[in-house]
Amino acid sequence: MFKKSVLKEILLPKVILIFFLGSFLFAPVLLFSKEIQKGQVTNLQIPRYVSLKVNEANARRGPSLSHKIDWIYKRKNMPLEIYGEYENWRRVRDFEGFGGWVHYTLLSGIRFVLIKNELLEMRLLPSTEAQVIAKLPQHNIATLDKCTKDWCRITDDGYKGWVPKSGIWGVYKKELKD
Repeated sequence: MFKKSVLKEILLPKVILIFFLGSFLFAPVLLFSKEIQKGQVTNLQIPRYVSLKVNEANARRGPSLSHKIDWIYKRKNMPLEIYGEYENWRRVRDFEGFGGWVHYTLLSGIRFVLIKNELLEMRLLPSTEAQVIAKLPQHNIATLDKCTKDWCRITDDGYKGWVPKSGIWGVYKKELKD
């Protein structure tokens, strides 16, 4: 009888205390560590941006030719975001959030961006104080060259310069690119 009460009164509270302290120590690690997801087929990061390699591509409701076509993309180099993979198919969405399943052969890893803002100012250097060298029309597609924390260098219609990340679609907020 004495041993059972000692176990209940002394050992059990210590075990419970250790458990709770341990959970408080490791909870932030589990909650705030964002594990990078990898595609089941390619083992590349999911989601990720790609571009349309061809002038026309069908976006299907499911990952096969037998599925209904929901969208037809008709702009070569259009940036798309891959957020799913199944065999030879990639689940993509465009800047408006629309999309479907596209065969991987129609996609390219070469990065392009879409101009979101009307007459986005392209600057000589990555600064709001830098000289404006061009004003880019909304929905233009530009080649992505490099990105810093807040700016990206792009090429559009023969102009090469810097634009704020907030004015383009096809690059992640915290993405850095050399």
